[in-house]
Amino acid sequence: MDVYEKSLRLHAEKRGKFEVRSLIEVKDKESLSLAYTPGVAQPCREIAKDPYAAYLYTRKWNTVAVVSDGSAVLGLGNIGGLAGLPVMEGKSILFREFAGIDSIPIVLSGQDEDDIVRAVEMIAPSFGGINLEDICAPKCFAVERRLKEKLDIPVFHDDQHGTAIVVAAALMNALKLAQKQLASAKIVICGAGSAGIAICRLLLECGAGNITMVDRAGIVCEGDAALTDAQQEIAKVTNRARLRGTLADAVRGADVFIGVSAPRQLSRDMVASMAERSIVFAMANPEPEIYPQEALEAGAYIVGTGRSDFPNQINNVLAFPGVFRGALDVRAKDISEGMKVAAARALAALVGEELSRECIIPSAFDKRVAPAVAAAVAEQAKKEGLARA
Repeated sequence: MDVYEKSLRLHAEKRGKFEVRSLIEVKDKESLSLAYTPGVAQPCREIAKDPYAAYLYTRKWNTVAVVSDGSAVLGLGNIGGLAGLPVMEGKSILFREFAGIDSIPIVLSGQDEDDIVRAVEMIAPSFGGINLEDICAPKCFAVERRLKEKLDIPVFHDDQHGTAIVVAAALMNALKLAQKQLASAKIVICGAGSAGIAICRLLLECGAGNITMVDRAGIVCEGDAALTDAQQEIAKVTNRARLRGTLADAVRGADVFIGVSAPRQLSRDMVASMAERSIVFAMANPEPEIYPQEALEAGAYIVGTGRSDFPNQINNVLAFPGVFRGALDVRAKDISEGMKVAAARALAALVGEELSRECIIPSAFDKRVAPAVAAAVAEQAKKEGLARA
C-alpha cells in the first residue's frame, strides 16, 4: 500500500482531521447560564463598547482562518474549494500541533477576486489572523494586498511568504558553508509565480544584490509584454545584466539555483555550468527540478528539496506556525517584510554546530523552531510599531 492509499484510508477512518472541543463543561443550570444565556450578555456588552475587548472575552486572540478557493492546490491545480478541503484541514492541524493555534479551514465556492476579498472581509471579525492558501497567481497578489489594506489583523499568503522565509533561512546557511556572500551571489530563481516572486522579494530585503528570474518563456526581463503586473514589478529590480535567453543561459556561472517550477527543468549540464561550490534548491513537488544525487554528481556543493526523503527539506511548516504565533502573541496589525526577515534569521540561527552540507535547516520536528520564530517575529513587530499587546 503506497502513501496515497494509506492517506485515503486514514481520512476515511477519521472522517476529517480535527474537531472542535469545549473549554467549558456545561453540566448544570449554572454553568449553562454562564456559558450561554443570560450570563453571556455581559461579555457581549463589553465588546459592543470596545471591539478590542473581543481579544479578552473570546477565542479571537488565538484563532486563524485558513482560506482557499482551491484554484492552485498543491500539484493538483484548480480542483475547487471543496476538493481542497483536506489540505486546509491538514493546515489547521499543523497550526495546532506546531504552535498551539486554533485554526478553522474555510473553502470558498467561487474564485472571483472580488468575491474572495468580500467573503474574507465579512468573516474577519471572528479571527486574529488570516492565512490564505492555494490561491492561484496572479490573483493571489491582489487578494492579499486588498485584504491587508482593509483588515487590521495579519493577512499572510503562506504559499508565497512561508516558502520564502524558509528558502531565505536555508540560503543564509548554505552560503556560509560555501563561503559566499548574499550581496554578491549570482542567484537564479526558476518559476516566476507567487512563490518565486515572494522568494525574490524577501531575498532582496535580506540583502541579495544579483537575482535573475526565469519563467516558462525564458529569462524575465523588464519591458517584456507577456509579463503579468507582478512580474513587471519584480523585473524592475532583477536581471541587472538584462540577460535574455533560456534557463541554461541564466544559470551559467550562477552561484545559486532556486526552483519553484516543474519537474526536470534543471539538467546535469546546467548544474555543471554553474560556479564552483554551487547551491541548488530544487523544490518542485513531488518531482523536483533535478534529483539531489544527479545535482551532486554534476558538481553541486549543497542541494535542498521540498521532500522529506532527502536531506535539507525546505518546508514552510518551519515558518508559518511560528510567524502566526508571534503575530498573535503581540496582536500585530500586520506581518511586515521586516518580520519575515526576522523569522528567516531566527530559523537559520537554530542550526549551530550541526551545520553541514546535509544540514542547513532545522528539522520540521525540532521543538525549538516555532518558539524561536515566534519570539523574533513578535520582537520585530514591537520595533516597527505593529504590536498592540
